[in-house]
Amino acid sequence: MTLLLLFIATILLLSVLLSKLSTHVGIPVLLAFLFLGMLFGSDGLAQISFENYDFANQISTVALLSIIFYGGFGTNWKAARRVALPSILLSTLGVLLTAGLTALFCALVLRFPWQESFLLGAVLSSTDAASVFSILRSKRLSLRFHTASMLELESGSNDPFSYTLTCLALALLGGGLTPGMAFRLAAGQILFGLACGAGLAALSVWFLRRLPRGTSGYGPLVIVGIALFSYALPTAIGGNGYLSAYLVGIILGGEKWPEKKELVHFLDGVTSLMQLTLFFLLGLLSFPSRLPAVLPTALAVTLFLTLLARPAAVALLLAPFRAPFRQQMLVAWSGLRGATSIVFAILAVMDQASLSRDLFHIVFCVVLLSIGVQGTLLPWCAKRLDMIDDREDVLKTFSDYSEDTPIQFIQLSIGAEHPWKGIPLREAPLPPDTRAAMVLRQGERILPRGDTALESGDILVLSALAYAETAQLSLSEVILSPEHDWTGQPISAVDWGGSSVLLVLRGEETLIPTGDLVLQSGDLLVLADDPLPGPSF
Repeated sequence: MTLLLLFIATILLLSVLLSKLSTHVGIPVLLAFLFLGMLFGSDGLAQISFENYDFANQISTVALLSIIFYGGFGTNWKAARRVALPSILLSTLGVLLTAGLTALFCALVLRFPWQESFLLGAVLSSTDAASVFSILRSKRLSLRFHTASMLELESGSNDPFSYTLTCLALALLGGGLTPGMAFRLAAGQILFGLACGAGLAALSVWFLRRLPRGTSGYGPLVIVGIALFSYALPTAIGGNGYLSAYLVGIILGGEKWPEKKELVHFLDGVTSLMQLTLFFLLGLLSFPSRLPAVLPTALAVTLFLTLLARPAAVALLLAPFRAPFRQQMLVAWSGLRGATSIVFAILAVMDQASLSRDLFHIVFCVVLLSIGVQGTLLPWCAKRLDMIDDREDVLKTFSDYSEDTPIQFIQLSIGAEHPWKGIPLREAPLPPDTRAAMVLRQGERILPRGDTALESGDILVLSALAYAETAQLSLSEVILSPEHDWTGQPISAVDWGGSSVLLVLRGEETLIPTGDLVLQSGDLLVLADDPLPGPSF
């Protein structure tokens, strides 16, 4: 047991060092984890004999579930909504087109049996979210035309459809699969996955919103239970568990409930650990001595995928949306193959299907080439195609909650009678400990300087330190009825007693409670009550 703990600690520390080294060298960090696993594997320096595909499949399933669930949970739907349709087409029809074209190439050019060609195409049909995101984030690549959001949504949602194709290919390889059976298998996977995902997401939102505050210690247990349940239930009844988990994740990620922000850091840490574990385990499972034999085949498949199959699918699906050609080229190049393909290849090995080729190591070699070449050159390609947008931060594309800092922003509207109109910012009496962060003028963003003169219609955004709740502040809500004494009264005419009104919610609009604001029936008032003297607990 002690030796096992020492081994795990060594791997974790080496992984961190490799992560730092890969950032400096320019090699994708997840590729370093694969090499680390190979280094410790049967053909490596440590020569750890590991060929337990069943155990690897169980660990890989849990790791992949975590990655897919958090991929949905971390999706910034507000940003991705603008590119939702092309992204979903890429993750569904794009997967099918990529699989079909690759299968044709393997059958007609490489002379694979038809069933094995379809299986290889299905296994390699999805792009790897973990690899794409790690490169975009580590290099802070902010892309034009909402391309990062498109890649985020596509690569996060295409794994379930690749899994369905892999299940169909394995059933075909086993023999006896009729068109009717194939339709029922695919329809059952998709429909049960969607139904279970939507139903469990609704129940989960209802449950999480009723969690009492102060239960953050149980929050991680609850979210892990939801993630496991969202996969296990549809899988037990013939549905696509990965599709269900992704759907639950994306719905929960867009909702609000108590203690949600605290869970983001937990999920981020767990997912990083799962990615590390997955790539290391897959490297440990491989035999590097077998790679030279499959290298010509893997190289041919990689070149076809990268230069023909993926670009053709992208062009066919994005052209109707009038996507710029340079965006199509970058989306095509960003179609990295990753750990998901190797995990699905393990299913083929476990299925004990009679394969004429070493499918696992072919896929493994394709992944090495894809991450190593495509991933390393991705930043260079983005710059050469002029797809870098320096005005944006790629971390804002993903729901990192990186905005959860001790800084808050205040919006001020500069009207025709505002006392700051026409004067430079250096002369404006800004409140202490605040700074002018941005000026919005007719839809244009202006970075303010000391000599920036404010104009009528400007929106001035100030930054200030957020309030740290070191003292208790009791808040309450009041909804005004038509008969309420405050209805129809301006705020300045209301006797608030020991309270003060902080804001007014009127339908979808949030109003600042100025003295001349007239209260209306249906308004929701947020009141701050005078705190009682005494100790805080």
